[in-house]
Amino acid sequence: MAEEAQNNGEHAVVAADGHGSGGAAVGTAVISSDAVQNPGLPPHRKRVTDLDPKKAKRAERIVYTLFYVSIAGSLGAVLAYMFFPIETGDLLAIRMHTMFVGLGMALALLAVGIGAVHWGKALMADHESIDIRHDVASDAPTREASAEVFKLADEESGFSRRSLVRNSLIGALIAFPLPGITLLRGLAPQDRDAVQLLHHTMWAEGVRLARDPSGVPIKASDVTIGSAFHVIPETLNHEDFEKMTLEERGGSTHLLDAKAKAIVLLMRLDQKDLKELPEREGWSYDGIVAYSKVCTHVGCPVALYEQHTHHLLCPCHQSQFDVAEHAKVIFGPAKRPLPQLPITVDDEGYLVAQSDFHEPVGPSFWERLK
Repeated sequence: MAEEAQNNGEHAVVAADGHGSGGAAVGTAVISSDAVQNPGLPPHRKRVTDLDPKKAKRAERIVYTLFYVSIAGSLGAVLAYMFFPIETGDLLAIRMHTMFVGLGMALALLAVGIGAVHWGKALMADHESIDIRHDVASDAPTREASAEVFKLADEESGFSRRSLVRNSLIGALIAFPLPGITLLRGLAPQDRDAVQLLHHTMWAEGVRLARDPSGVPIKASDVTIGSAFHVIPETLNHEDFEKMTLEERGGSTHLLDAKAKAIVLLMRLDQKDLKELPEREGWSYDGIVAYSKVCTHVGCPVALYEQHTHHLLCPCHQSQFDVAEHAKVIFGPAKRPLPQLPITVDDEGYLVAQSDFHEPVGPSFWERLK
């Protein structure tokens, strides 16, 4: 048992038995009787806005001005989206659009944040308080106390009393989501079926597979076992693209849109490692396979290839696909395999497509029929 070893009014020493012999034992605990006392709260220092009504009024003007600036930033981002369209694909227009929309949204968020902080530091009640811990309960007195706390917070913050600050904050918070809502309009075509657009790309019978971004055609002899090529259609260049019909472009009106749908990853495996589906016999050539580079989860580029395991990794959400087994999903949130592009070789030994993809490329959401 523990026993009291010493108590001279200054220190109390408690020692555990079984340790050492004579005197204080090993592991002795010393409890000081003159421990540091709670110094309490420091003297309260009033702010300049508490002492000078003019300073308080000035702080109030600053706060609601910042909230109005936030509203202006939100509306400015919406106007920038409208007056700097990017549908033409012009690089300067895209840069201007990105810059002004971004500046407007940044100004909106920054101004409302600074305004809220300044409101709290300069205008809200400034006093020290202690919250005593107590058992959580849901009885009537507790609910009444909670209502009283909200009422007191409203009085101390001046939310109801300072109408300009309150109304400008509400306006800023209402305006802030508008740029994001406006930008949603550009995420999908308004006049065409997205499922059909993703079902057709620039790949067609006889179109050569070319390196991305150089556009140099690829011969089957160039593809060694374990290698991987980032591939686009040979016809995907500005000169040929402008001369194509909308159907030949895969339904895309802009070059970058067409490329986003048509990008492919080309790999060569040992023939004995390749497990092809019966309905896809003949879609590969001498162990060379081609799959869409667009992840079937949310459309990120699947570009990380591990040649020893034949796995493709999407860097966004870590979906993994097994190239040796028709790019089936082996890990991650993707729900279906990557679409396979049927390929063969032409008379000159260049790799060519047998046809377009046989299913929509991209996220599985767009595969749903309307």
